[in-house]
Amino acid sequence: MLLGVMAFTPAQAQVKFGVKGGFNLASLSLKGDFVNSSNKTGFYIGPTLKIGLPFPGLSFDASALYNQVSTDVTVDVGNEQIVRSDESIDVKQIAIPLNLRYGVGLGSMASLFFFAGPQFAFNMSDDISNIDWKWKNAYTSMNLGAGVTLLGHLQLHLNYNVGLSNVGESHFGSNNYLHGKSNAWQVGAAYYF
Repeated sequence: MLLGVMAFTPAQAQVKFGVKGGFNLASLSLKGDFVNSSNKTGFYIGPTLKIGLPFPGLSFDASALYNQVSTDVTVDVGNEQIVRSDESIDVKQIAIPLNLRYGVGLGSMASLFFFAGPQFAFNMSDDISNIDWKWKNAYTSMNLGAGVTLLGHLQLHLNYNVGLSNVGESHFGSNNYLHGKSNAWQVGAAYYF
């Protein structure tokens, strides 16, 4: 995918490769009155590509990130006798964020940038058999964030990743159905060579 983007990029556009990583404070938003969940931390890391567009301040970035987050859930299971089950759900995925960026220079040492775009994630987690949880193979979210570039190479950023589609689902008996979306605050850094 990255090679395809580069093939259609005008020759005057500036292309930079780098590495990106950071931390997640994630929540799994679960729908169902028989479940509780709590936030947990996670991390992401992987290669990134930034392409300067031929319009002042605009650029595009794409990454291929290993992303891992988890949440603790408490689920009431059973038909005649309700049993409370505590589980930790780990989300492991390859995430591909595609962001349009707008930067504002603060002089030769720093600049601010704002970004937004979709993120496509491909699941690597195993289903959880004891609570009948089935992960979706792929799902979509949206990034909204801002950051600062220092010395032209180092970038620090903060963004919110909003889940647009369900990450997984479960059925508990005939009436209880559970599905969830993953949302996360992300704090990270990228270094472009």
